Amino acid sequence: MGRKQTVPELGRYGLLALFVMGTISCCMVYLCFSALFRPPNSNTELVVSKVSDGLKSEDADGDCCRGIEHLELWGDAVKWGSEFKVNSSKACCLACKGMCSGDSGPCLCDSWVYCGDKQACVDKFGECWLKKQKDTLEPDRLDSGDHVMWTSGIVFGRGEGIIGLETEYGTLHLKLLPGCAPHSISYILDLLVSHHCVGCHFYRAESRGKSWDSEGNHIEQASYGPPFALIQGTLGASGTIFEDIPTEACPTIRRGSVAWVESGPEFFISLANHNEWSKAYTVFGFVLPEDMEIVERIAQLPTKPEVWGNINVAVLENPVPLHVRRIKRSAGNQKLYTN
Repeated sequence: MGRKQTVPELGRYGLLALFVMGTISCCMVYLCFSALFRPPNSNTELVVSKVSDGLKSEDADGDCCRGIEHLELWGDAVKWGSEFKVNSSKACCLACKGMCSGDSGPCLCDSWVYCGDKQACVDKFGECWLKKQKDTLEPDRLDSGDHVMWTSGIVFGRGEGIIGLETEYGTLHLKLLPGCAPHSISYILDLLVSHHCVGCHFYRAESRGKSWDSEGNHIEQASYGPPFALIQGTLGASGTIFEDIPTEACPTIRRGSVAWVESGPEFFISLANHNEWSKAYTVFGFVLPEDMEIVERIAQLPTKPEVWGNINVAVLENPVPLHVRRIKRSAGNQKLYTN
């Protein structure tokens, strides 16, 4: 799933790719997914207990306990690494998650720092520092780069790590998944800090049609699209240089999943459970269930047909601008609002 390209480029390179790789089935599947999302070039406690079973199972399998290498996070230590050593970054992450009760709100530990390079760490090898940030949406980064021997990650407790995608049709509340997609979340948090997402918008909208029910389940014997039950947009801010995000955890796409198209900044929000997509996309968050009606509304907006490669898609007649916002809890109650 590549960057935006011109229609002539798509026709020329798409046919060549299909010819060269026609006998390689896995590559054909990849090309199919690429065409599906490739557009042409154009100049409190909020209830989060309804997390999809797919995302829960990924987390249980430990795939969602990742960190960023060559990054050292600062913060108040709740467990000193000099006195606590483990065998892997995953074990360090799980130790931090173990300090989250799951039902009582914020975690006692919301960040972890692990030294796993035996040659560079020397006597610090295996140290696992469990820390508490002053602001989990703006973690204190002490140092980064190839010279840094530490691997770090963050953990969001229940009701934490929720940001807003603000549109004229309402604000979509997204629960971020730093353990599944730490590089992705680092980029999203940078957007929050910069207060700059000019050019961010939704440009494609396709309903569930007659293929998926209101809960996102595929209807027996129905097609798998088009329409493909999603809205697609970009989180690439105008005037900024976007660095490709590496592939991270790719669970099955569920209703409400928020995932990158290839390595970003194009992304999509799914209106359905897409088991047929074979865990092909990095999922970095999900829309809270109560906000899916906003996604449904955007998916029903007027569109015009286009063809991307050999795939029929529906492009919004009027793109929907979006803004990335912090979500705060108002004093004295549990209501959340954008800032």
